[in-house]
Amino acid sequence: MADKPKKGLADVVAASTALSDIDGQAGRLFYRGYDIHDLAGRTTFEETAHLLQCGSLPTGEQLAAYGTELVRGRKLGTLAEANIPEIAEKQAPMEALRTLVSLAGGDDPDKDSNSPEANLRKAARLTAQQPILVARYHAARTGTTIADPDPELSIAANFLLQITGRTPGEHEVGIFDACLVLHADHTMNASTFAARVCAATLSDMHSAIVAAIGTLKGPLHGGANEQVMRTLESLDPSAVAQSVRDRLAAGEKIMGFGHRVYKTEDPRATHLRKMSQELAEASGDDKYYRMSKEMEEVVFETKGLYPNVDFYAATVYHYLGIPTDLFTPVFSVSRMSGWTAHVIEQHADNRLIRPDSEYIGERDQKWKPIAER
Repeated sequence: MADKPKKGLADVVAASTALSDIDGQAGRLFYRGYDIHDLAGRTTFEETAHLLQCGSLPTGEQLAAYGTELVRGRKLGTLAEANIPEIAEKQAPMEALRTLVSLAGGDDPDKDSNSPEANLRKAARLTAQQPILVARYHAARTGTTIADPDPELSIAANFLLQITGRTPGEHEVGIFDACLVLHADHTMNASTFAARVCAATLSDMHSAIVAAIGTLKGPLHGGANEQVMRTLESLDPSAVAQSVRDRLAAGEKIMGFGHRVYKTEDPRATHLRKMSQELAEASGDDKYYRMSKEMEEVVFETKGLYPNVDFYAATVYHYLGIPTDLFTPVFSVSRMSGWTAHVIEQHADNRLIRPDSEYIGERDQKWKPIAER
């Protein structure tokens, strides 16, 4: 008798990749062989994007050339530019990004080519434009005006400047840059798999990224960090432990805990916890950090679950001044580097992804005329 299919494709190897790897038992994450603990806080997001998309950590000369390409790629085309106001009026953040990336595909000068060279150029443009799209969307919906991105500033610094309207401090930029590095890629997660399935049909990169964004939009994938913040805001700071115990006893899921792959602490959470503490102390209001620590202790004591990447990312983004409903779009800003790298990798050694299915419906049904049904 054939084995039953694994629900959700658990433990099924769907592709070979040289981009990232996870050791779930040891709680380790690697980008092209580099441990995330070696990269976070040491390697800029631009260097990490180059590592994923181009295959290596850049030399100084390569980084300068890649940086020039990113700066040039930030300029939005006429389709996306013209439609931002109406999209901001009618669509929620992730819906808006799905639409805007699709429009950006129509603007892209390489839209009709899937060549390796064209894909690399499109990957750089998408990586450069995603933070601009998030910031422009937010400005349009709030009726504010933002300055054009400063070519002398990094992606992290420009994004914080455009979202908050103030020049960020060096420490804030460093922390947000490390956040982008930590979220850049994560093996065959749902949105990456969606992008590769689309790319495997030999569809274009923008179509594959739209598929990824649509998948990230789902609350079981990209929305957890926002839900963590909503939960913290709903709790009485003086009764966190009891509230969490009551919710768990009632069968409620506390977002930001547990992971499909990691059997110990998510290595990204290790960094984000420290960042949250540093930002809380610098802000002079550590309420949400203290609440998070108490939640972490209660959930581990009650369920034995460790925090995942989403849990402390919520308070980090909050302390950086990022609106809560933009937390998932910020995820897409970072993950764009990984998604595009996966599309490049899929196109380089392609085979249509077409899994089988197990039929569980009725058999040998007999047709009857409509009057007899």
